[in-house]
Formats: sequence, C-alpha cells, structure tokens
Amino acid sequence: MPVSVVQTADGVRAALASRRGSGPIGLVPTMGALHAGHARLIEEARHECVTVAVSIFVNPLQFDRADDLARYSRPFEADLALCETLSVDVVFAPTAADMYPEPLDCTVHVGRTAEHLCGAFRPGHFNGVATVVLKLFNVVQPDVAYFGEKDAQQLAIIRRMVADLNVPVRIAPVATVREADGLALSSRNQHLNAAERALAPALFHALGVVRDAIAAGNADAAALKRQASESIPADGRLRLEYLELVDPWTFQPVDRVSGPVVAAGALWVGSTRLIDNIRCTPP
Repeated sequence: MPVSVVQTADGVRAALASRRGSGPIGLVPTMGALHAGHARLIEEARHECVTVAVSIFVNPLQFDRADDLARYSRPFEADLALCETLSVDVVFAPTAADMYPEPLDCTVHVGRTAEHLCGAFRPGHFNGVATVVLKLFNVVQPDVAYFGEKDAQQLAIIRRMVADLNVPVRIAPVATVREADGLALSSRNQHLNAAERALAPALFHALGVVRDAIAAGNADAAALKRQASESIPADGRLRLEYLELVDPWTFQPVDRVSGPVVAAGALWVGSTRLIDNIRCTPP
C-alpha cells in the first residue's frame, strides 16, 4: 500500500484514526533530507510498531541563523521514495503555515539541560526543538517516538520534556549510524567538499581519544578535554566550537569522571557545523 501523505493536523488524525487500537503507533520526527541514519530510525519503528508515521518539517523555530535555514536541503520526492521503500504508513509534511498559523504565544522553555553544549552556542534552538516536538506528539499521538543518539543533547531534552510534562510517549533512542571512517551521518555532510570531507572525522577521533583515556582510568575532565582537543589537526578549515564531558541525564559538565559520561563536541569544517558524541564508561 502506498504511503499516505498528509499536510494538516486534521489530515494526520483522520489517516491514523482507523489504526488506533490495532497496535503501537511509532513516530519518526525528521526535517527531511533523509539518509541512512533516518532509515535506521524508521526500520526500528517498523520492527516495533504496527503503524509508522514520519514527519518531514524544516522547523524555522530551531534555526538561529537565517542562512542556515535557507540552505537546508529539502529533497522531498527523494525523502518520500525512501519512506515508500521502508513501508512507512503515513508521512506528515506540513508547511510552516500549517504548523504555525499564528505567531506562537505559548512555547516550551527548556532549562538547565540546554544551558551547555549546543544550547550555549545556539540561543533558543532547543526551545524551538521542544516546541515543535511537543506539537508533533499532540498531532500524531504516537505510542513511541524514535530519536537518534547522534543528537544526544536533543534526545536528553526530549526525554526530560516527556517526563516533566507527563507526555504519554515512550522515547526510543537509536544508535548513531556512521561512515566507515567514523563520521556520523548527517544531512549537513552534503555541504562538505572533498577536502573538508577528508577532515571531517577529526571530531569522532577526538572523542575516541576521550573514550579510550577514560577506559584506561583517566578521570580529570580538564586534562581529557585538552588531550582530545590537541588531537584535532592544526588546519585553518577546522574550528572546534566545544568539546565537553557531561552527565548523561542532566547534561551538566563534570570535573571528574566517576561514572558514565557523554563526551560531546561541535566542530566547524569550513562553513559546515558538525556535532557528535560518544558515551564513555570508566573501568
């Protein structure tokens, strides 16, 4: 059966009405430009749920730079073809006017979980993420929603929002999908030229330095961050925005590693900002 493509909240509810009660409904929220990482999310949803819905919406609320929003890829026909291949049941593809018919007066405000890492460099970003995700949950009313671990801070914020606001949705994390050289799959990778692409795995390798040092018993966060930062090649096309060790639940920085932590970083490669993270566990 071909995927049902709907544009409005009423259309989604109508498309899913007959399916409710027959088994779990899974939602994969995306901004389109789908790649193998998104495919893994959809495959997990397809494995666990009777009905799978994918949202494709480039959310203007979460962009802190107009040029970043303008150049965000929107290959809708290719995205739809992938959804067809993976047996998605419903694609919710609203416009900005559909999602925000009036200027918003009520939004989600994220607190401490968004203070550091990307939240410190992209003011308002996670408020926009949390607001649109809550709207998607209210529209689709899924039983389970699937998020990639590559966006670890986003995942932590969504988990916290669901817990704090008693949203009846189970959040299912899905492991990061990587290229053979370790680069995490991202829709932003397509903006890298060949030379930049060769440099892009530097962040993953730096995070690997942290993981290996923690596994060997090193616990001083400042020394670990310094060691990892120094492992990034001295190249004018690379600029490390941040590299931090944070608590996996609160996403607050730690001074010493006494339990599992997330090593997370953001690296500019040319004009493209890449993020990645690795979970690290001491011996």
